[in-house]
Amino acid sequence: MYTFRKEEDLNAFEDFVLANGGIYMQSAKWAQVKLEWNARFYSGFGDHGERVLTALVMERHIPAAGKIWYSPAGAVCDYANAMLLKEFAAFMKSEMKKAGATALFFDPCVELRVNGEKQAKGKLAHDVLVHAGFALNPDASHPLYKSPVQLMLPLKDENGNMKTPQQLLKGFEKGVRYSVRVGENRGLTEKIYTIEDVEKDPEIMKDFAAVMRDTSDRNDFVERGSEYEKRLLSVFGKDGMDIMLIYYDRKKDAALQEERQKRKAALEAALPTAPEKKIRGIKEEIESIDKQTEHYNERVKETESDPRDEICVAGGMTSHYNGMSSCLFGGARNLLRNNLRASHYFNFRRICRSIDLKNDWHDLGYVLLKNVPPDADGTLGPCVPNEEFEGICAFKKSFSADYIEYIGEYVLVQNKALYFSYAHLIEKARAAQGVVNRIVRRNRK
Repeated sequence: MYTFRKEEDLNAFEDFVLANGGIYMQSAKWAQVKLEWNARFYSGFGDHGERVLTALVMERHIPAAGKIWYSPAGAVCDYANAMLLKEFAAFMKSEMKKAGATALFFDPCVELRVNGEKQAKGKLAHDVLVHAGFALNPDASHPLYKSPVQLMLPLKDENGNMKTPQQLLKGFEKGVRYSVRVGENRGLTEKIYTIEDVEKDPEIMKDFAAVMRDTSDRNDFVERGSEYEKRLLSVFGKDGMDIMLIYYDRKKDAALQEERQKRKAALEAALPTAPEKKIRGIKEEIESIDKQTEHYNERVKETESDPRDEICVAGGMTSHYNGMSSCLFGGARNLLRNNLRASHYFNFRRICRSIDLKNDWHDLGYVLLKNVPPDADGTLGPCVPNEEFEGICAFKKSFSADYIEYIGEYVLVQNKALYFSYAHLIEKARAAQGVVNRIVRRNRK
């Protein structure tokens, strides 16, 4: 009923991904980023020659485990079409056999739960994949590549109208709303850079690296290198990938402080003759200005060793692809972190950027999970953030993001012996990587 082949026409491949809701990881461009993997492109066709499926497959050789194939975010196709997935699985098994591959990993972007509510399409996709020969990895704490949980903020209302930043801001938690409001009053400002800017000014990547280094030290990971980050910017281009950096503008902050002091002087001058009913309000405003002055003096002291007028305090890299902005990297410097709470301001401005681009979704990124038993119906069990990601998850939820659990990771095994070897090796590799990460961070300090 269906035919499949290696794809040579990558423009047609990309057009299908874009027309059928694919994400950046399913794009042909992703292969140009992940140079450590060998890329294969596959397409499926119906009876009349119409394209019905595309799949980017990445190959990596692992000693003692053979060639591991991974299709990022799975194939772009209709996961309710049991015949299509069954025939595709049979075709991929034959391709793996010819190539000597061990197994194919699949982690489709099909929703299983949204804010805890089970989605019928997720169970259907699970049944279709299992019937086609795929097996679910029931341990969501150890996926090969991608966590099955993303925090996603819808940017359009039920009528398809774009929400405004202020409409979204009202739904954020109180602390986030406060941090966003005071951000500009404390001298924060944003700048957006593309590959063209980075090529002209290497200081941009130095500022970004400082943000990611401090964030990685706090959150126990080793950040990507600048060459990988510049490759992302280059491959997806100025319209598809950018870096936003948040700066503490010392001159702007000083000017705002001067205005506050002028306001305080006016209030103090008005106080002796003010009507009784206004005295309390005037005193409270003076107290507020004094508190702001205290915070201002703390900022001056904390930055006195840095001569620059603009100091980078937060930032991140964002993909803009096919109606979705995806937060790939992001964080905040330790410098002025508690005083400015720049992470809240940064993420709000990041969301505003997604709105300006008229995207449908803003993806705040993943969380890592605990291992929980499968559900009674065989699907992935309820996904619970692990201890290290509980705070990160709460932070992302504070922006009113939806907690989306996808159906998880599935594997199509071609060589059982090598796959068994791989399953044991990967645990040792993860443990070794943890040791390396700790050594890198310790030596860096």
